[in-house]
Amino acid sequence: MASVSHRIPVSKQVVPRINGLLVTVSVLLTIGLLMMTSASVEIASSRYDDSFFYLKRQSVFVMLGCITMLITLHLPMKFWRNTSVYLLLFSFALLSLVLIPGVGRVVNGSARWIDLGFFNLQPSELAKVFIIIYVAAYLERHSDEVRGTLVGFMKPLLVVGGAVVLLHFEPDHGSMVILLATVFCLIFLAGAKISRFIPLLLFCVGGVAYIAVMKPYVIERFTSYWNPWAAENVFNGGYQLTQALIAFGRGEWFGVGLGNSIQKLYFLPEAHNDFVLAIIGEELGLLGVGFVVFLFVNLVCMGFSIGRQALSREDLFSAYVAFGASLLFAGQALINIGVNIGLLPTKGLTLPFLSYGGASLIVCCYMTGILLRIQYENDNSASLEQQGFVEW
Repeated sequence: MASVSHRIPVSKQVVPRINGLLVTVSVLLTIGLLMMTSASVEIASSRYDDSFFYLKRQSVFVMLGCITMLITLHLPMKFWRNTSVYLLLFSFALLSLVLIPGVGRVVNGSARWIDLGFFNLQPSELAKVFIIIYVAAYLERHSDEVRGTLVGFMKPLLVVGGAVVLLHFEPDHGSMVILLATVFCLIFLAGAKISRFIPLLLFCVGGVAYIAVMKPYVIERFTSYWNPWAAENVFNGGYQLTQALIAFGRGEWFGVGLGNSIQKLYFLPEAHNDFVLAIIGEELGLLGVGFVVFLFVNLVCMGFSIGRQALSREDLFSAYVAFGASLLFAGQALINIGVNIGLLPTKGLTLPFLSYGGASLIVCCYMTGILLRIQYENDNSASLEQQGFVEW
């Protein structure tokens, strides 16, 4: 009897794909919790008699951020496109509300927060993202007009100009610069001629000069930035910068060890907020700082890659939103890192995912959720195309 061999089909094992964007953000959140706690232990103990006060609050913000990310991931980009005008109006309402006496919380002469009881809402953080969503929707609808006519080029800039005025009166010049730079880049990516940006850039430089002349503290910051070690600056305008540089110097290549920072012991103000990178440099050294910079570069590159994929399937709105979110991450990280290492004048701006603060962290998680959603729609579209389906 001839034996008959039977081929038994072997099912292919599906190996789950690791999402690089999610891994990068998770690592940043973990490092942020760890280093923010290390930087705030002493100040939390003296202020609240609880060494882990800031850790407990930041952990709540991380959970809220993750919930926000999860909800955003389940909302299609069509939803944000359809609500872009309402998001713009909401942004202007928040930026106006914070300027009303008694509503906006004033800290160090700046009215940037609205006290919600359990945390302080910073309207500029939400406004930046919502305005970028509106600009992305506008560029999708009027791309030919933006590229072809001066009027089409100026329309979105006039809208953003209203937000810039409100940010100036808070004042929040850091958010103002990031928002303007991001919108300029988006309009340039939409195909606008570079020659049209030259008068605007000259106007912006003139505006910065005017602000510096009208506000003495701005000039003081610039003078202390140029020579922070001068006798008149080292304990005044240049104090934070000099203490941050001392922290980096003490850390050298590999740091003094986790938890062993001296600068966080009341030498470096706001160590758990704007200058958490200096504590990373002191405790983990150049190696730790380099790893953090690598994570941000990786985050921005993946965001642009997601945008290019959306562009390849002709979803202009998703592409511009992905580019805009990536530019917001890049701008905020670049300014914070530049301030910490002395490349830029001192400016109160948080480091995404790492600095203490609820509003910034939740908004960063929200932007991550949007990027993950665009990535999902990109992959879903590619899968449908491979199966022969055409989206009508």
